[in-house]
Amino acid sequence: MTGPAAATLDAVMGWRRCVSMDGMGFPRKLLGADEYVVAHMRTHAKALVGPALGLIVVGALTGVGAALIPSDYRPEAQLAVVTLGMVLAVWWAVLPFLRWRTTTYTITNRRVISRRGILNKLGKELPLMRINDLSYDRSLMDRILGCGTLNIQTASDGGPVVLTDVPDVQRLHLEMSELLFGAAGQPSADDSRAYSGYDGNDR
Repeated sequence: MTGPAAATLDAVMGWRRCVSMDGMGFPRKLLGADEYVVAHMRTHAKALVGPALGLIVVGALTGVGAALIPSDYRPEAQLAVVTLGMVLAVWWAVLPFLRWRTTTYTITNRRVISRRGILNKLGKELPLMRINDLSYDRSLMDRILGCGTLNIQTASDGGPVVLTDVPDVQRLHLEMSELLFGAAGQPSADDSRAYSGYDGNDR
């Protein structure tokens, strides 16, 4: 099993895992001198539940629709049904899967970096020195799935920077709080173990 359905199955079997991309982390060439990565992750895999269900529904409807085509209209009508099913599968499943796969959050000892985009990449950076306060929100479902929303308050008038669907948001909140308000500046022994458990690729 591959694609959105496989990724969602993996997520359902291990909702509480942190999502760190060990071995395929943030490119070192994009880090400054003495800068190191604290956490590098995708958004929580709960975003794949809808696309996976959509893929299953589209596949079932396509099969039933093709089977119900009268013999007088075969195979042209069947080909049309299959083509429509493929278009819907791309729209409802493949594109959301690619958007999830190409959306990442990276926390270093100097910056908060968000990157997204399938073809056109959009990256945003926030220096840690501009952060005044941190908080996180977790709904009941977020607590069950092990994720949440991280709110980053800055001195600007643009309002807080919001990172949604952050895996293990409490752990990330703690790591960032130590960087901002605790004794920071050197990577601790816990940094190498933070957010372990994800073995996927970020390409």
